[in-house]
Amino acid sequence: MHDQTRQAKTCRGSKITGAWSAQASGTKGTVGFTNVSYNGHVGAQQSTNFGFQGTGTGPGATATCAAG
Repeated sequence: MHDQTRQAKTCRGSKITGAWSAQASGTKGTVGFTNVSYNGHVGAQQSTNFGFQGTGTGPGATATCAAG
C-alpha cells in the first residue's frame, strides 16, 4: 500500500490548524491528508498513523473516518 489519501470535512466555523505524519491540502471544507516521505510505503503486516488538530465553534462536530 502506498500514496494513500484520507479526507476530513470541517463543520462551519471550524478549521484544521495542524497535522502530523501527513500533509493537509487545506484548512476548511473537505481537507485531504496525504502521506509524507517517511510513511508513504507500508508493507504487509505494517501500519502507520496520522493525526490532525482543529479549532472552532461548529455545532455537533463528530469525527468520522472511512477508507476507500
